[in-house]
Amino acid sequence: MVAGEGDLSPADRVTVLYFLASDHDREVREGARKALAEIPEHDLRQAVSSPDLHPRVLNALARLYHRFHHLAESLATHPNCDDATRDFLSGKGIVVFSPNSGNVSAHQEEGETGEEDFAETDEPVDEESEAFRSKYQLAQTMGVAEKIKIAQTGDKEWRMILIKDSNKLVSGTVIRNPRMTESEVLTIAKSAIQNDEILRVICANKEWVKNYQIRKALVENTKTPLPTSLRLLATLGEKDLAHIAKSKNISSVLSTQAKKLVMAKKKD
Repeated sequence: MVAGEGDLSPADRVTVLYFLASDHDREVREGARKALAEIPEHDLRQAVSSPDLHPRVLNALARLYHRFHHLAESLATHPNCDDATRDFLSGKGIVVFSPNSGNVSAHQEEGETGEEDFAETDEPVDEESEAFRSKYQLAQTMGVAEKIKIAQTGDKEWRMILIKDSNKLVSGTVIRNPRMTESEVLTIAKSAIQNDEILRVICANKEWVKNYQIRKALVENTKTPLPTSLRLLATLGEKDLAHIAKSKNISSVLSTQAKKLVMAKKKD
């Protein structure tokens, strides 16, 4: 058993094993692959019932367990199952149910993708939950390479844990996770983050900086590069500019510029 994974739910255990199965350390890699191929059927069914399994994990399970037809059908109908996995299962003779229709077929109809957005809600993470605590404990046993792998595609709980990691490679990978939500970005922008690269990535993301609250948080964060803060400052409303003009917690350059912008708005 891989260290720490015994405390995880079946879905989280499968996910961790998937990432460890491509670890640089040969012993870790082979141990994870062996464990992934020997998961009890009951645990597999529980894992597949989770709506949060990543498409890559589903694909790996399909290739390992396609001979278990009932399990394979559950994989094929999972909302995060992608076309490649369904095509693979269909090629193995598995009857594939399209999740977006009532039709049953060995192959999807031409033009149908059967894909659903792999998105997450903005519901807050419960740090007191057993799942969160288990992941946090597991993170303490992981090496940098293992953390980076999970940071690339991990869920919100993993992102919340790893964004605070002392290793900048790990935390810097989290902010590039495609599942990152605006509410998470806002929380990060408001925090006393130690990794300057994270703020640079946020500032460079055109979609994120369209969010007014994120722009405001970046201006007020002392780690944001000054040229960027000055540029974003000009997009803020008069009330926020007035607050920043009086703030003692930011650069005097910013507060002075905020005063000038307030005066200019009053003249208008």
